[in-house]
Amino acid sequence: MEDFLTQLTSKYNFWAYIVLMMIGLYAMIAKGNLVKKLIGLSIFQTAIMLFYVAIGSKAGATIPILRDSTLKGVIDFVEYINPLPHVLMLTAIVVSVATLGVALALVLRVYDVHQTLEEDEILEKIKNP
Repeated sequence: MEDFLTQLTSKYNFWAYIVLMMIGLYAMIAKGNLVKKLIGLSIFQTAIMLFYVAIGSKAGATIPILRDSTLKGVIDFVEYINPLPHVLMLTAIVVSVATLGVALALVLRVYDVHQTLEEDEILEKIKNP
């Protein structure tokens, strides 16, 4: 039991990411306001990015830049961090910002047409024009 609790508390950052993901998922599913849904989407995306960056890091490792080019045969890859998760998450940040911009533009257009951002009121106006 003690080992289980030790394992559980040693990965506290992963639990924080899971809580953030659930908050974002709750906002996307349960909230009726379109802006709140977008905020939930942004929180969800941020939690996933933090999770990927966390699993790509290594304690005691350094950035993958060779300081001395004459050491070609003695590179120990265990000492370096894998840069792929970080590069992928940088791309994900750019995509999420673009997605959020397009979504905000669509929300503005929905507001111009229906004069509300509440999902149930919009659905009612669509059903009963």
